[in-house]
Amino acid sequence: MITDLPASLPTLPRYGESSLADLASSVLASLGVAGEANPLGLAPAERVCLLVVDGLGWELLREHPAAAPFLSELAVAGRPLTAGFPATTVTSLASLGTGRPPGQHGLLGYQVAVPGQNRLLNGLRWDSRVDPVAWQPGSTIFERAAAAGLGARRVAQASLAGTGLSVAAMRGAQFLSADTVGALVAQGAAALRRPGPALATVYHADLDSTGHVFGCSSDAWRYHLGHVDKLAEQLAGTLPPGTVLYVTADHGMTDVSAQDRIDADAEPALREGVALLGGDARARYVYAEPGAAADVLAAWREVLGLRAWVASREQAIAEGWFGPVDPAFAPRIGDVVAAPAGSAAIVATQAEPRESRLIGMHGSLTPSDQLVPLLTVSAR
Repeated sequence: MITDLPASLPTLPRYGESSLADLASSVLASLGVAGEANPLGLAPAERVCLLVVDGLGWELLREHPAAAPFLSELAVAGRPLTAGFPATTVTSLASLGTGRPPGQHGLLGYQVAVPGQNRLLNGLRWDSRVDPVAWQPGSTIFERAAAAGLGARRVAQASLAGTGLSVAAMRGAQFLSADTVGALVAQGAAALRRPGPALATVYHADLDSTGHVFGCSSDAWRYHLGHVDKLAEQLAGTLPPGTVLYVTADHGMTDVSAQDRIDADAEPALREGVALLGGDARARYVYAEPGAAADVLAAWREVLGLRAWVASREQAIAEGWFGPVDPAFAPRIGDVVAAPAGSAAIVATQAEPRESRLIGMHGSLTPSDQLVPLLTVSAR
């Protein structure tokens, strides 16, 4: 196991039992798609709508019952899932979009190395030099649903249509654009009213962005949660008979104070022997210069001490952080992987000034990062 452990053990993703990848495969199985596992035991349905609220952690939802009465009532009978590592949008949406854990779909974080090219791929902004289909060649749940004769539809803001991440992780769906909360409800309802069995996903991004800028303990975040609650309630009210709505998220969030920030650009030992610094502040990938991996690992462990779980690539893979890892994807993971404990973060104020200013952050192996809700509404 990891040496020099923080006071608590990491919350490792429960791949094959209760992770976001398992939710995706279970949804397909519930719709009758052959060959799909159903580890969550979801009941058969004619149509499924999956509402994904970016940044709605299980712990945050349970802490705000007054702000989200509809979702909180559903949470009484709901349960938490683990997001997967890193607990970040790129990786989690790929797990939901493919039904496979991170080590099998290869979208392994916010910023990962392009092997052999000494540069990082930002999974949200993408890079025209990287073919999304080559980067993630496996089938998506939408492609598998369509092949089984289901309608496959995806509702999200217009700017997400055709992005590298969308093509890599969610290709095969008919895209319906919706740039407001009301439009998400209306387009989601339209996607479900069409004849025949169907899978529809509805994605809401703004709770996460509110938390990043203002913090998830802010009034702004709490007020926005109220809008999310109404979105879920209104969407549930549109479900045609035979439809099941599942509400989940891609990750949780924690606020990071000034004293909990370790600046890699101000700690020479954290840059010594480092060719590329990837990941993000709560899930760091450290790519070492040739021959320097052991020294980099030792330095990061010494500097971070009890403030992070620090492992070599091989150790993190062996301990199941990513689920089974396809050897072709392993070089995308840092030589050293650092997952901050508690509410710590490893920022890089010079290399990543915008990201380093964020208040709410996510990605690590704590319950606040990992646990996301699985809530259910059935229209019979």
